[in-house]
Amino acid sequence: MAQLRQNYEKFEEKNTKIVVIGPENPKAFRKYFEENALKFYGIPDDTLSVLKLYGQKVNLFKLGRMPAQMLVDQKGILRYVHYGHAMSDIPETAELLELIDAL
Repeated sequence: MAQLRQNYEKFEEKNTKIVVIGPENPKAFRKYFEENALKFYGIPDDTLSVLKLYGQKVNLFKLGRMPAQMLVDQKGILRYVHYGHAMSDIPETAELLELIDAL
């Protein structure tokens, strides 16, 4: 999430909204967003329904829910998915911005 926070303005320039879905309960999720002054949207998924719907993996030996990045176009069509195999396995901002430009 640090990368998204650091590059938030670059996504805004491309009229792209960031939505983070996390496994915490609503109270803990809100507290984290407020304490870290995150500007993007956050949706708690304590029932793991979104995780299951999109096939996001959980690996208890690697700190739980593996990262997943998805790009959805303005029509609601999923255009890109990256499932990480470790907590550090996330696309670079430049790669995501190029994909956005290609949509």
